[in-house]
Amino acid sequence: MTDIKYWIPIFGLIGLLFAFYKSYWIGKQEKGSEKMQKIGAAISDGAMAFLKAEYSVLVYFVIVVAALLAWMNTGKDDSSALVAVSFILGAVSSALAGYIGMRVATKANYRTTHAAKTGLEKALAIAFTGGSVMGLSVVGLGVFGLGTLYLVYGNLWGWDTALSAMKIINVITGFSLGASSIALFARVGGGIYTKAADVGADLVGKVEAGIPEDHPLNPATIADNVGDNVGDVAGMGADLFESYIGSIIGSMVLGGAFFSAFEATGFNPMGAVFLPLILAAAGIIISILGTFMVRVKEGGNPQTALNVGEFGSSAIMIVAFYFIINKFLPESWSVEKEIDGIIEVTKYTSMGVFYATIIGIIAGLLVGLATEHYTKLGGKPVLSIVRQSKTGAATNIIAGIGIGFESTAIPVILIAAAIMGAFHFAGLYGIAIAALGMLANTGIQLAVDAYGPIADNAGGIAEMSQQPKEVRQRTDKLDAVGNTTAAIGKGFAIASAALTALALFAAYMQQAKIYTINIAEPKVMAGLFLGAMLPFLFSSFAMKAVGAAAMAMVEEVRRQFREIPELKAALSIMKKYDGDESKIEGEDLKTFENADGKADYQTCIKISTNAAMKGMVLPGILAILSVIVTGFLGGPFMLGGLLAGITTSGVLLAIFQSNTGGAWDNAKKQIEEGVEIDGYKFEKGSDAHKASVVGDTVGDPFKDTSGPSLNILLKLTSVVALVIAPLIAVS
Repeated sequence: MTDIKYWIPIFGLIGLLFAFYKSYWIGKQEKGSEKMQKIGAAISDGAMAFLKAEYSVLVYFVIVVAALLAWMNTGKDDSSALVAVSFILGAVSSALAGYIGMRVATKANYRTTHAAKTGLEKALAIAFTGGSVMGLSVVGLGVFGLGTLYLVYGNLWGWDTALSAMKIINVITGFSLGASSIALFARVGGGIYTKAADVGADLVGKVEAGIPEDHPLNPATIADNVGDNVGDVAGMGADLFESYIGSIIGSMVLGGAFFSAFEATGFNPMGAVFLPLILAAAGIIISILGTFMVRVKEGGNPQTALNVGEFGSSAIMIVAFYFIINKFLPESWSVEKEIDGIIEVTKYTSMGVFYATIIGIIAGLLVGLATEHYTKLGGKPVLSIVRQSKTGAATNIIAGIGIGFESTAIPVILIAAAIMGAFHFAGLYGIAIAALGMLANTGIQLAVDAYGPIADNAGGIAEMSQQPKEVRQRTDKLDAVGNTTAAIGKGFAIASAALTALALFAAYMQQAKIYTINIAEPKVMAGLFLGAMLPFLFSSFAMKAVGAAAMAMVEEVRRQFREIPELKAALSIMKKYDGDESKIEGEDLKTFENADGKADYQTCIKISTNAAMKGMVLPGILAILSVIVTGFLGGPFMLGGLLAGITTSGVLLAIFQSNTGGAWDNAKKQIEEGVEIDGYKFEKGSDAHKASVVGDTVGDPFKDTSGPSLNILLKLTSVVALVIAPLIAVS
């Protein structure tokens, strides 16, 4: 044990070095035509401008919160002002993970487009490799940061007493708070940015002007492609980084309760505290192995290749965890707890902990598959929405909402079963370990996730650079799989958020020294109702921000179409030839080509950036202040009720919004592919297609802004509660 803890940061460095190697490999791939590179550079510049604007605002938030944490924890026996250092490192690590992932994704997108000119195999390799850089950066930074802090604080205060163990854990929780804070702003800000651009591109470009959303004539198209990166690369990366760190921290806190019991067995008393770091470190190596399993031949199915990597790494992980858990935990141990004068004795086993990790891994995969069922192309739920699009936008929306409501059932049943099963085998520690088991292969899971927006960008660049039809067909095939992986990723993120929030909730109860929460108590009931309301209020802030930004974007795109002569003339020619550019010839062709590059992309980028900066502040303040005010004014029991309400309603609302938006999105794509149902041919440009675009536009902020942002709300509120728990604990 003494030796291996020094290896943990090294495992994190291995993940980072592998990510840097993959980034170097992408940089060596062919860049394609000058036009591809120009478009790619515009997307990259827009993405970096957004990050710069976002981080320049957040730096003040980080400084203020760090100062407050240092002041609140100075002179405490079970904490230290160094919690501020942990907070800053967590915030910086989360921001750095987003920066690395974004940088590489915007380097891989146009290279993927060029690779698609020669075949599907190389295009998939570049897109997935770009995603793997994001995945390995997240886990590498997380394990390196936590492992280093654990060593530094352990050497400072020692590992040999229960008080020093609790002090180490309390101070490390600041790292999780830093990660959660940045994640919230990244998810909300990125979601507002991407959907403002997407709605403008869809409503004006596709519905009103009748041109593809990625067409170079569309002024919002660059902002739309930038949005894919800031929302689904940096945003999703920050989301899973937060879950990953939260599950490790929650497990470490709950493992601290076993300190005395482990001493009695002769095992290292910090074994249960240290185990989550070991499992996470092993997950890095296994995720790296999983990246080598993703291969596809020309004509093959990219989805199958990605599934092999994800499911294959999960199988290896189960085997590795068996040996690790039995190595670092005693075969069995007992914990005594006194509640209302009655001493309860609970027995735990290493195999019980192992079974809990299996439950977590399986639950994560099953929730992902359930999400896929409700959102995938060709699935019954999506086809039912397509069918009802025949009669207009209203029936399309009704069908989508119905599917969204239905889709909450299976994931919630799976999450509930995972909670019950993990608790049965290893108590609250088992629930935390189940969350960690679900997230231990975050490296490969996030690689599959981040692949999606890279493939989406590649398709957009193919359209804007006017590549041959077969290139767009290949990028569309990658993009279709990317939509499915994104939907699965969102389901996985929600499931992991639920278990992580519950693990952090259990850790909060332990730190606040409360063992049961009576919902019949008025304060607890009030907290429960307030907590159940918060996800709805939070979602309203995010949706209204998208709506206001989208209005500004729509007006700007309309203005450019109306006032820029070259764009106006080109749109008239497009209508003259029914949108078929291959038929344009003669003087019309010269006029049409003269419009290339005349759209003002930068103004649209500024609209999205400014909207994101304004819109992310209020949800962030709501998430943090609601916990602090409830905790200090209402007390630990009322805060417990608040957390329970946020978790239950937040999980349901997040699943509903993510799946509804995903189903609407793929219903639109199904129609664009020309599907036939009950003898009726659905085609692009038809009334049914226009109805599906409206449904997709409504669903966009559901699945990419408010829905995913609720994952952060669940975990951030629990982390804030955990950090302030020692200050409001029952005496």
